[in-house]
Amino acid sequence: MNYMRKVIVKTAENSSNYPIYIGKNILKILPIVLKKHINETKKIVIIFDNNVPIKFKKILKKLLKNYDIFFEIINFNEKNKNFNTVGKLLKRLLKKNLSRSDTLICVGGGIAGDVSSFVASILKRGINFVNIPTTLLSQNDSSIGGKTGVNTDYGKNIIGTFYQPKFVIIETEFLKSLSRREILCGYAEILKHAIIKDKKFFAWLNKNSKEILQLKNDELLISAITKSCKVKRHFVLKDTHESNLRMQLNFGHTFAHSLEALHGFSKKLNHGEAVLIGMLLATKLSVIKKVCNIKEANKIFDHYKNQKINFNLKNFVPKNKMNKIISLMINDKKNNDNKINFILLKKIGKTTNSGDHKLSASELKKYFPKLIDLNF
Repeated sequence: MNYMRKVIVKTAENSSNYPIYIGKNILKILPIVLKKHINETKKIVIIFDNNVPIKFKKILKKLLKNYDIFFEIINFNEKNKNFNTVGKLLKRLLKKNLSRSDTLICVGGGIAGDVSSFVASILKRGINFVNIPTTLLSQNDSSIGGKTGVNTDYGKNIIGTFYQPKFVIIETEFLKSLSRREILCGYAEILKHAIIKDKKFFAWLNKNSKEILQLKNDELLISAITKSCKVKRHFVLKDTHESNLRMQLNFGHTFAHSLEALHGFSKKLNHGEAVLIGMLLATKLSVIKKVCNIKEANKIFDHYKNQKINFNLKNFVPKNKMNKIISLMINDKKNNDNKINFILLKKIGKTTNSGDHKLSASELKKYFPKLIDLNF
């Protein structure tokens, strides 16, 4: 059975509004929506993540037979999400003599999307960009809002732009090739959106998350992605360039980004797992700072237990690496006065605002042992 939902993402610049098409077996709409939204395109470059099953390359080739198409197949990972990869891509694209009316389509996960959209934003000061995210994480998070970025030795996504796609197609059939670990990573952002904005969504996840994580029910899965996209859309509309309100989406991410950097952006700890740990730590910090009561925090802790989301904090957040972790947090792009800017939880569905809780390194050191205490 086919299911399709449509979410319109509105931005502060109305000319940058775009649709997200969400569903099962909907990749076939690509030539129709291309003609609708980017009618002038003649050449299409498809940046194809090597992690995506090759059968989708054949499907895309057939769907886009009326265009001049080129494939760039890249094995994306956190370690090559850098200027070196961007430079190589730009060199290849420049050889194809693209015009500003031509289109770059990304087919891949969040890393592929971040790099591809960054390249699209700077090539000839911006060419058309279309995103077809293939992981649950990218489908409900990084494909929405126009943030692009690459990593440096100084941190994750330190260099980037804001650049909106012309449209996004979220095809759930891509998810069948993913492991439980990768699905759980995508679920991290779905859960985050419920925690920070929508207590009814959180209650719905408590009831349905088992089937969502097992990909057993197409309608529930599409509903979860749609609800998640709508939460993120709310923040993008209010604050396109992440100057204040949109910072609430960074709940758990200040910890997460530092932990990813600590572990060398390796497979030992991927982004979604880091976000799950980061939200756990941010919730604990919210209780320690008396922003959130323990009864409310326990709702989140219980959700983790019920879904068997278990992390040994002492392995991933080692006490002997405290100074390094804090140093990485201070270098985060969201900080501007040598203090760490935390988004904390007031209750399910409501967080503090950016700037409400800034901690110095010495303050965080004081709380650190309790944050990693397994008996919290």
